[in-house]
Amino acid sequence: MTRLERDPLGEHSVPADAYYGIHTQRALENFQISGLRAPDELVTATILIKKAAAEANMAAGRLSPEIGRAIIAAADEILAGQLRDQFRVDVYQAGAGTSHNMNANEVLANRAAEMLGAPKGSYSTVHPNDHVNMSQSTNDVFPTAIRIALLLDHGLLVQSARQLEAALDSKAHEFAGLLKVGRTHLQDAVPMTVGAAFGGYAACIERAAHSLEVTSEQLTELNLGEAEARKQAPPPEPNPPESEVQ
Repeated sequence: MTRLERDPLGEHSVPADAYYGIHTQRALENFQISGLRAPDELVTATILIKKAAAEANMAAGRLSPEIGRAIIAAADEILAGQLRDQFRVDVYQAGAGTSHNMNANEVLANRAAEMLGAPKGSYSTVHPNDHVNMSQSTNDVFPTAIRIALLLDHGLLVQSARQLEAALDSKAHEFAGLLKVGRTHLQDAVPMTVGAAFGGYAACIERAAHSLEVTSEQLTELNLGEAEARKQAPPPEPNPPESEVQ
C-alpha cells in the first residue's frame, strides 16, 4: 500500500504507513551508497533542535500553539525511542545533510498531523518546511546537530578513558619492581620496569582524556541562531575620546 505525495519535482509514491515523506523517499532511491543510517545520537540531536525551534517559534508568536505543541509531543516520542526506524536516509548523501534534515522534518510533521487528526502525507495541517523547519535551514541545523551529538556522547568516552587510565595506573604500581629489557631500534636497550611502561600508557590516556574535555568546550558554540543573535545584540559602546579618559 502506498500514498501519493507531491513536491516541486512532481508526484511520487510513498509507503502508506511511513512517517517519512516524498523527500526521504527520493533520497532512499538516489543515495543507495553505504547502507548505513544516521547514528542514534545524531537523530536525538536533530530532534532536540526541532523541539527547541518549535518552542522558540511559539514564544515568538510565529507558530500557533496547537501546531507547536503537536510538534513537541511528536519530538518527545522520538526522544523516548519511538519511530527510530523512520530515519532511513543513508549517511552518505548529496548536499550538506539536507536529506537527513528533511527526514526529520517529515517524520515530525506526519506524526504531529496524525496527533491532530490529519492523514499522513497531506501536510495541510503540519508542513515539514513551513512549520517543523521554521526559522531554520540545513546549513545551520546539520552542523549544530553534529556538535550536539558529539557533546551528548563525549562524556561516556571521557569516562571510559578515565577508567582505562586508572586500570593502567594500577598495573604501573603492581609491576613497579619488575624489570624488563628495554627495546629501541629493534635492539635491546637500557632496562626498565614493567610498571614504568604501564605508567607511560596511563599518562598518555590521561592527557588524551583531558584534551577531549577541553576541546569539547568549543562545541558549545552552535551554528543555529548565531547570526541572528549577533544582529539583535546591542552595538558595543564606542570608546571615549582620549580627552575624556581620566
